[in-house]
Amino acid sequence: MSLTINAKAFAADGYAANATNYAGPAKTLRLKDDLRLAKTSPKATATFSGVARTQAKLSRTVTLTGALTPSHDVIMDLAISVPVGAASGDIDSAVNDFAAWAAHASFKTLVKNLQTNY
Repeated sequence: MSLTINAKAFAADGYAANATNYAGPAKTLRLKDDLRLAKTSPKATATFSGVARTQAKLSRTVTLTGALTPSHDVIMDLAISVPVGAASGDIDSAVNDFAAWAAHASFKTLVKNLQTNY
């Protein structure tokens, strides 16, 4: 099984009970280009139906300029929590809003410049 993201193919590289690891096209023995998708099933209590949790984590080794080391990993880790019973439309709306923000210049400014106020 594979995933294509931005025209890059990530091939399934390992399986666990609730996670799949994917290797990207730049992965070598020394360079990371990894994607991990994981899930945690809801755990209900007597008063709450619980939340389903998912995770998408991208790890990639990059070359550094003007740093003390020649390379290091960029890690982007997205954790999602959705309460049991949430309407599909509400989930779609939240996903769409987050995806639009992640593509927006303000998100890149947050990541690159650590700017949180606009």
